[in-house]
Amino acid sequence: MMKSISYFTVIMVICLFYLISRWTSICFELWPNFGILLIAISPLGR
Repeated sequence: MMKSISYFTVIMVICLFYLISRWTSICFELWPNFGILLIAISPLGR
């Protein structure tokens, strides 16, 4: 029972690291667009 739980945890951690790496690469690609979007939205938020 403990082995299956530990395998599941390892798979979850690997998937989490994969998703984080994907998100960081996407964010670095889209960062200029996000900056423009935040500058456009910030007056509306206030």
